Amino acid sequence: MIGPVPANNRSKPFSSRRRLALAVVAAGVAAFTLACGADFYEIPIETPIQAKLDVSAFQRVLVAGFVAGGSEDLDANQETVRLLRSQLRTKSSLKVIDADILPLIEVANEGQPAAAPAAAAPAPAPAGEGSAPSTPTVRPSSATTPAAGKDDKAAQTLTLAQKIKDEKDLEPYERLFANTAYWKRIGEEFQNPLIVTGTVLFTNRSTSGFVQRDQEIFDSLGRRRVVPVRTYQERKGFILRPKFVFIDGRTGATMYSESYREEILYNAQQNTPALSSYFELMDRLVPNFLSALSSQKIRGTRVLLK
Repeated sequence: MIGPVPANNRSKPFSSRRRLALAVVAAGVAAFTLACGADFYEIPIETPIQAKLDVSAFQRVLVAGFVAGGSEDLDANQETVRLLRSQLRTKSSLKVIDADILPLIEVANEGQPAAAPAAAAPAPAPAGEGSAPSTPTVRPSSATTPAAGKDDKAAQTLTLAQKIKDEKDLEPYERLFANTAYWKRIGEEFQNPLIVTGTVLFTNRSTSGFVQRDQEIFDSLGRRRVVPVRTYQERKGFILRPKFVFIDGRTGATMYSESYREEILYNAQQNTPALSSYFELMDRLVPNFLSALSSQKIRGTRVLLK
């Protein structure tokens, strides 16, 4: 004799039928959506970026040149001037002046003061009859003279590296941008434009260590998972350190300056030309450079469902 079916067992067929019905309805809605097409549209979005400088007083801009150093695989001065002039022609209202690139390293070295010749010791006066014998004068050595020590330090400060390899070599060249007389003379030559100059250091970089990367893993059922994996890698690449200096060609005074640092690394076995890496790094910096001169708009889109 079969007894009565428990209540919890009686509810299972109904619950299963309910889930099956919901699944059928959901599938029908999905099929209808696919058949009719999704009803959505894109909206263009523009984000304004205010200019950092007021350049309304200028009609022309001169990208004069840069104190550049680092890797010998490219001429960072020439490439930077070419790139910035090209960008300003298309994305700035200022007229770009086509002129020879200034060799600022040579200009800075031309201003180096020549070492002063050593002063000759005065000849001893001839001893006359009846005169007292002359007492030899004892002069302090230059190493122990405080004034001489200051002169030595000043001479070391003025020393400019002929071959710029790192930021330490660039530091003495910074005073060139404070030479208002020189930049005013350049401004007068080109009808008082806005002058863009600065420094560019493009150096090689090598590093090694553990790097985390995502790896795809498939289980026995073919399901995909992405898990972080730490692996030891040797990598090489480049570092770009530009400093943009904006000078008023009417007065020779610095209006604004800003520095950046960008780095890119590749697998040690990957052979990437220095010029390609330079342009890839500059692509990240150009929007920031342009935002100093004019208001920029970042354009994008947003997708909205109706």
